[in-house]
Amino acid sequence: MSFRTLISRLSSSSKEAHNLLLLLRRSSSPTLRSQSSHVSRHLYPKRTPTIGGEGRPFNWSVLPLAVAASAGFGVALDLRSDPAACDSGHEGSESGGRVGGKNSTELVVGGFHKEVPRELIEELKAVCETNITLDHEERYFHGKPQNSFHSAVNIPDVVVFPRSEDEVSKIVTSCNKHKIPIVPYGGATSIEGHTLAPQGGVCIDMTLMNKVKELHVEDMDVVVEPGIGWIELNEYLKPYGLFFPLDPGPGATIGGMCATRCSGSLAVRYGTMRDNVINLKAVLANGDVIKTGSRARKSAAGYDLARMMIGSEGTLGIITEVTLRLHKLPQHSVVAMCNFQTIKDAADVAIATMLSGIQVSRVELMDEVQIKAINIANGKNLPEVPTLMFEFIGTEAYSREQTLLVQKIVSEHKGSDFVFVEEPEAKKELWKIRKEALWACFAMQPDSEAMITDVCVPLSRLGECISRSKQLLDASPLVCTVLAHAGDGNFHTVILFDSKSEDQLREAERLNHFMVHAALEMEGTCTGEHGVGTGKMKYLEEELGIEALRTMKRIKVALDPNDIMNPGKLIPPHVCF
Repeated sequence: MSFRTLISRLSSSSKEAHNLLLLLRRSSSPTLRSQSSHVSRHLYPKRTPTIGGEGRPFNWSVLPLAVAASAGFGVALDLRSDPAACDSGHEGSESGGRVGGKNSTELVVGGFHKEVPRELIEELKAVCETNITLDHEERYFHGKPQNSFHSAVNIPDVVVFPRSEDEVSKIVTSCNKHKIPIVPYGGATSIEGHTLAPQGGVCIDMTLMNKVKELHVEDMDVVVEPGIGWIELNEYLKPYGLFFPLDPGPGATIGGMCATRCSGSLAVRYGTMRDNVINLKAVLANGDVIKTGSRARKSAAGYDLARMMIGSEGTLGIITEVTLRLHKLPQHSVVAMCNFQTIKDAADVAIATMLSGIQVSRVELMDEVQIKAINIANGKNLPEVPTLMFEFIGTEAYSREQTLLVQKIVSEHKGSDFVFVEEPEAKKELWKIRKEALWACFAMQPDSEAMITDVCVPLSRLGECISRSKQLLDASPLVCTVLAHAGDGNFHTVILFDSKSEDQLREAERLNHFMVHAALEMEGTCTGEHGVGTGKMKYLEEELGIEALRTMKRIKVALDPNDIMNPGKLIPPHVCF
């Protein structure tokens, strides 16, 4: 495009014209300032009939200088779309069609790819020695999430495996110097595209940093590296009579669990990741290492940086150490199961149980389609009806007392077939049904992909939200199952679809959109525990408001001015300030 054509284009947009004039008038260059009046006369012909004015032609050569000068005094000139317009995501705005932008429907994440310079590769080799790979197969594996249908146009250019916090700091410092993007990588169990590398760059695989650094039994806390899995950590803690209560999908690591602010089936009793981290350490975009607090169980000292990092999804820093709150292993537990004719009846019992004040540790709901999948996958013969599962913990007498109280609530809400078990193997077998529910779904359609929703609503609206969603799901041609952490209002649907079928993909997206918007109408959230990644960005403005997103963007820009930390995630691309 010639610069004369560019000026003609600006003539059609008063906002873009205003930005250009502002750029020229604020310039420290007298030459640029002198040209502002000529641009004004051309852009506003009704005010001045000629471009040259007083016989002086516009000096077109200064326009590229104006663009270059913008970097010198902090005025951003975006000639593709107006910064104010991109907030609204209006039709025609380039941001409106970008993945994660408002109203975005694209699933393949695009991104500008910057070639990784050879100098950076050599610097990374000096730090990581043999723990670095350029192998295409390894890079592809790290660039395609294992449990997600999301994908990106690019994959990482290099994968590194640091062994210490110092190595992470050196890697990040080098990447920041060369302005090469970074994607942190843990257990790869996230499902919203968190580990995609749409701009290529460096994937930092944290799995070699998997040590327990300190255990304080009397204080009931533990200091760990981010690469250790929660299952491995609990195996380590078991001989000490302690455990870490969060239980997301198998394979999840503590670093990734912090980054996505995950929870699991025990959150109804013990809270989410936010509630179980005492402090953490993280490497910022410039390579600095911060520690967010002490080991004290509570503190009112300064900003709560730990909570800012928890849920930041690698966009603000890379977590290198976590101090976790631990709990005593329960003395006794009882697991119960019961059936219902409708999903609303089951949800109502979950709500009534919580309102009764009974201290359950788990309340899990599965619909009849999910039970059918479990029967197929495990060769069982469970009644294919909506089902609730409970866990009660404490002393033997207390656990049994709570069980009988819930049995009474179930009988008052049209429940049936209430059974409970106390033997360790029987309890393990029952919970195995729930923990392997996702994999059981694939037994129904082995070649399918799964779109998994993650809405959460205020507890009193759970029955309504599930019932409305269930009507739509049952009417869909796709196989859809419902699973819920019913005690805290969080429920998932597993929507099976053929990724090669555009019609099925659109139908899965339609169902997902409906459930998210239904939850938001009920003052809920688009994601209770899976995080935002690339998949949920498009819903954040409706949920949080543009000012909250601008505040997040300001924090991101302040801590990561070169935008190297997991770019293209969490903050929608249309958010500007």
